[in-house]
Amino acid sequence: FRSDVGRLADVDAMMDEAALLLQHTESYERFVRHGCEEVNKARKLRMEQKREERLRKKREEQNRRMGGAQSTLLGAAGSEHKEEDEPEYKPIEILPPHTQLNEIVSEIGGHYSVLERALLLASMQRAFITASFPDERNYSALATLSASTPRGPRSSGCRALQTSVVEECLYAAQRSTLRAFATGHVGTACAAANFCTDSLGRVLLSVLTRRAELGIGTLKPGEGLLPGQGGMGAAALAAVRETALRGVGRAKDADTHDEAMEKALMQQRISMGIARACANLNDMEVAIDYTRRLTDKFMAETQNYPRGHETEQLRMCIKGLDAVIDSFRSNSDLTVDVLIDILSPRIRNIVNEAVGQESAVTAGATSFLGGGATTATGTTSRMNYELDDAGYERTQVSEGYFAKLCLSLDELIEPLRIHLTPRLADALILGVLGAASRRLEASIKRSKFTALGAISLDSDVRYFVNYAKSHIDSPDLSSNVALYKACTPLARIVQISLLMNVDDLDDVLDLIAASKRKGNWDLKLDDTKALLSLRVDFESRKVNELLQVPDDD
Repeated sequence: FRSDVGRLADVDAMMDEAALLLQHTESYERFVRHGCEEVNKARKLRMEQKREERLRKKREEQNRRMGGAQSTLLGAAGSEHKEEDEPEYKPIEILPPHTQLNEIVSEIGGHYSVLERALLLASMQRAFITASFPDERNYSALATLSASTPRGPRSSGCRALQTSVVEECLYAAQRSTLRAFATGHVGTACAAANFCTDSLGRVLLSVLTRRAELGIGTLKPGEGLLPGQGGMGAAALAAVRETALRGVGRAKDADTHDEAMEKALMQQRISMGIARACANLNDMEVAIDYTRRLTDKFMAETQNYPRGHETEQLRMCIKGLDAVIDSFRSNSDLTVDVLIDILSPRIRNIVNEAVGQESAVTAGATSFLGGGATTATGTTSRMNYELDDAGYERTQVSEGYFAKLCLSLDELIEPLRIHLTPRLADALILGVLGAASRRLEASIKRSKFTALGAISLDSDVRYFVNYAKSHIDSPDLSSNVALYKACTPLARIVQISLLMNVDDLDDVLDLIAASKRKGNWDLKLDDTKALLSLRVDFESRKVNELLQVPDDD
């Protein structure tokens, strides 16, 4: 770009001069046209005044000749007839609608728009190159969080960062487009608005998507910064080794204070790596907010243009940014889905360790940022709700399956939740809960239940639902109904708990009917039959008769 056009600062200064030229030319052309319109208005006014003067003289002459009220009426009728015979006013064409000056301005505006687009793309490219360096100056606290909303020290997004990519690109787009708007030339303004829409919706979107994918790759449990099944991820271990190398030359009997400093430095490096990886995902949300503000600012600028078809066309060009916002939002949701897919193997292992599946690994997993380890040993008891009185009493004083599960999930998602925007954090939590709930449902279907076991399951499920509500930031998901609609697998777990806790089979149909009226029942007939058959005190024959399902034999 520099070899073909010049330095960005020089091109930017030249564009200011070109925009000023177009602005003065457009203002002069509007002034001349306004003067021509005023001339025609004055001619029309003089013509009307002369017509009124002639009519007034005719009425006076008729009144002198005939006199009386009747003559006045006749004179008025005659004058109206004469007024109808007067020729209509036709404005003269002082300045043609399209002049040679308009052609020259349009030609200059076309060249100006091409240069403005090139300058915008070059400015965005510079922002991309600058943000590719791991410089702390390229990261800042998330600016889209409302300052009026109180944020707790561990709330969603409390430590969220954003990169400089979106701010620099949106600033370049705003400066370029508003400069074109300032020319007052509608064609140039429409071209700039279209270039802005194309640059943000195509170039910036693709770059942000790629950066988000790279950030997700650095978070992969076991291979990235997040802890995996066997302990720290590979990237986290690399940070530990780099920190340890600084202490190679010290004496073997180093004091405890220096070891604590090294551990704190290691934790800080891992936390910063996670925060910067999450910043790439947050950039998509920042782009949504900034593009919405940019749209409002562009719409406000159109108030300075004269009303007409061309101004409406400019507004339609600006509304193209709404599609860009939708693209940013859909891609942001897709990146969260990709992150959940990467976390899914670890989530399955966490559920297996919590409920005592055969595939549970006995290795310990290092907790977030070097904290205490959560160990899934081979002595972990398998999920069992076939409880007698003594077994039920033990569950009341011991840690339940779901409590262990929630502790392990916290270890996985907590470092992400505090570094993602609240909307992304909520989407991540719902996805993680959905993956865990699907795995839990499969484990529940392999267990047997007594009445006391069903009560214990209900307690565990309530604990799991409260865990979900305590980690979700959006007030729209504060109610159970909204939470169940947003996370169907979790809703199925709750429905299974309700179904297993019926006192008598006769209550099953009433429960299903009441739940369906509320729109909160997703279990099919076969699922209901299989689940009720898990109750040791319910006969399969009676279950089949109640649900009108024939026996297998």
